[in-house]
Amino acid sequence: MSMTTVAITKEIDARGSFCPGPLMELIRNVKTAQVGDVLAVLSGDPGSIKDIPAWVVKANQELVGLEDIDGSAKRFIVRKTH
Repeated sequence: MSMTTVAITKEIDARGSFCPGPLMELIRNVKTAQVGDVLAVLSGDPGSIKDIPAWVVKANQELVGLEDIDGSAKRFIVRKTH
């Protein structure tokens, strides 16, 4: 699936924030999001590669996609499922 087909409800720019900052931003925003909302988190922290997908599975949310942003950051795309 191309990420351009996914409508992102909110994008969180956590570049410049270090572990666990990007994950904490995602968690805070998931709590206030509506079921079905799609959140994108931009993170340049290497720890996010493990931390965010692991939390998504643990929290029973959906990791829709992971994109590379200019080789310096990743965009994690997460759908709130409940």
